[in-house]
Amino acid sequence: MKNRPLYMISVVAEILGIHPQTLRQYERLGLINPSRTIGNTRLYSEDDIEQIKFILTLTKDLGVNLAGVEVVLNIKQQLEETQKQLDLLRDFIRKHADSFDMEHGDKGLVPLKNRDIIKVKIENEDE
Repeated sequence: MKNRPLYMISVVAEILGIHPQTLRQYERLGLINPSRTIGNTRLYSEDDIEQIKFILTLTKDLGVNLAGVEVVLNIKQQLEETQKQLDLLRDFIRKHADSFDMEHGDKGLVPLKNRDIIKVKIENEDE
């Protein structure tokens, strides 16, 4: 339901205490992407409002310019995608963990030939 577009630009501007032109600028810069009705009216979802709040925190509270906001949003999106991939991998491993025989290194996820612990003494060159 958070993705369901419900709010017109004037309502969002009033909720967030900003001018509608600010929202239009964010859209022009690609920072937000509200849905559109058949009549081309912008409609914002709860997720859109959260995104705008994040942008406002960056700009007003942290002093980040809009170019910096774009970089932060791109990094945030990449991190979210990476997290989804990690979650999928974790789920796969949990689902198939019983098929991996961890007692025998040659049958595990990563075959291990020698399971002995080897201590290596590192000499300090400055001594």
